[in-house]
Amino acid sequence: MIKNIFAHFGTITKHRWYVMKNCFRAGLYWQGLTHDLSKFSPTEFLRGVRYYQGTRSPNEEERETQGYSQAWMHHKGRNKHHFEYWVDIDPRTRMYGPVEMPYRYLAEMFCDRVAACMVYRGKEYDDSSALQYYLRGHAREMMHPASAQQLEELLTLLSREGDQVAFRRVRDELKARRNTP
Repeated sequence: MIKNIFAHFGTITKHRWYVMKNCFRAGLYWQGLTHDLSKFSPTEFLRGVRYYQGTRSPNEEERETQGYSQAWMHHKGRNKHHFEYWVDIDPRTRMYGPVEMPYRYLAEMFCDRVAACMVYRGKEYDDSSALQYYLRGHAREMMHPASAQQLEELLTLLSREGDQVAFRRVRDELKARRNTP
């Protein structure tokens, strides 16, 4: 258990460091500094220690063991860079559904996904890792179509053109949106 405390702390700290560097490259300074602070809350940290394996998110192990992840439920409700945060009742249909993410949070999600792949893939990471992970998953089906398209375009750009081009695109888009009324 003690080993897991230090290992989990190291993993989330390394992840936050990579996200911070990515966010800084994108021009998201405050979001880089404050990214995923809820992971240090007792609800998330203690479960992360308990279900730590080092090769994937402890939330997956908690979900498999418990049938749901209390840590994830806590996390997604406090962190706007997760598309799951952006679900609300559509006033027309009166049904829950995805809401388009503001670009600054979508940009942070891009930074987060790249960083997670860097941490979990280690030396096997390359610029196509985050796109491959995204395409294997189901996020596209659950996100607002415009948000899914924007994220996929950024991940594809990263895969094809590299990180300098992708982060420049994010920075330019953020700047353009700030200057629009």
